[in-house]
Amino acid sequence: MDAARMREPRATVAGMRTETLSQAVERLTGAGYQDDFRVEPGGLRAAGTHCLHDPESLVVEEVVRFEGASDPGDEAVLFALRCKIHGIKGRCVAVFGAAVDPLDAEMVGRLTHGRRR
Repeated sequence: MDAARMREPRATVAGMRTETLSQAVERLTGAGYQDDFRVEPGGLRAAGTHCLHDPESLVVEEVVRFEGASDPGDEAVLFALRCKIHGIKGRCVAVFGAAVDPLDAEMVGRLTHGRRR
């Protein structure tokens, strides 16, 4: 394993290390979440179709949270998303914590608003 992969943040479940961000993206891609959603003003854009989606039109089917072992700047969240209207399935990665971009924070809030925790 190369040094970059060893430093990559890992998802944690009850304090146990599980998968890296790269592994989670690969797993979701294999499960049909092919598109990349990018945060931009007005919503999340699907890279493959170039469609702009309101966060409320997307179903959050899985959330994987990553915490850096030694660097709080390595905190990220990965969403597996499905469009209620078009059926497009994809992924969105956002950082969280002190380094979060205000637009990312808004979109993550809109994605998770009303979602059971």
